[in-house]
Formats: sequence, C-alpha cells, structure tokens
Amino acid sequence: MPADAIRPTVSVATYSDYPSAQRAVDYLSDNEFPVENTAIVGTDLRLVENVLGRLTIWRAALAGAASGAWFGLFIGLLFGIFSTSSWVGVILAGLLIGAFWGAVFGGVAHALTGGRRDFTSTSSLQASQYAIMVDAEHSEQARQLLTRMTWQAANP
Repeated sequence: MPADAIRPTVSVATYSDYPSAQRAVDYLSDNEFPVENTAIVGTDLRLVENVLGRLTIWRAALAGAASGAWFGLFIGLLFGIFSTSSWVGVILAGLLIGAFWGAVFGGVAHALTGGRRDFTSTSSLQASQYAIMVDAEHSEQARQLLTRMTWQAANP
C-alpha cells in the first residue's frame, strides 16, 4: 500500500479527557504495540476563551516593554559580541532601547483599537471526548491491551 494511502481505522476506546487518552496510548506503547498506527481524535470541539483581566493602555505598554526588552536584549547580545567597547553597555543599551520602543508600540497599538478589546485572555480548543483510533488490522490487539489496562486499574 502506498505511504500516502488512507488506511481504514477503528475506534478502540473513548475517554472524556485528553490525559486519559494519552495514558492509554502510553500504555499501548509500553506494551510494544505499534503506536505509529494510532491517533487520538478529539470530537465536538469548542473554543474556550478565558478572560484574564482588564487591558489598559498602561498594561499594554508594560507588556510591549517586556517583549521589546527581550528583543532588545537579543540585539544587544548580537552587537555586544562584535563590540570593541564595553559589551555590557551595548547589551544594556539594547535592552533599554527595546523596552522603550516596545512600550511605545504596545501603548499606541492598544490605543488604536478604540476600546474594542479592553481585556486579555487565553484561548484553547477543548473536545467533549477523545477517541483512540487504530488501524483496523491492529484493532483487536489494541482492544485487548486497553481492556487489560482498565482491569489492572480496577483491581490494584
């Protein structure tokens, strides 16, 4: 069969959370199952955005200063390596210049949004369940191993 051909797969187990599905695949791997024939498939995906807090111009400037300082530090290190003068001064100058311009750009960028997004957040994709999918030819072996894993967990 060509490498890019789609092979038939079978769902051998479903879990309500990703760590449980990951533990199942790890168990298969520990028992020398050919895990390259395995996939964890999340279904019923939803985007969850957790709001972390209010975003003001000053907070945006502070965040910009932090990222600008990292970039300035990097540039300062590059110039500092090839500098014939005080390399510490070059690094410090890069850090301060980067922080300044990062703060300016962060504050201005937030001000230009016109208040349309005055909060910070993190986003994640979550699934309602996770299925262990295995190539059809290996499905019976995977089912037996996962049944043994469940039995061992229930009877310590």
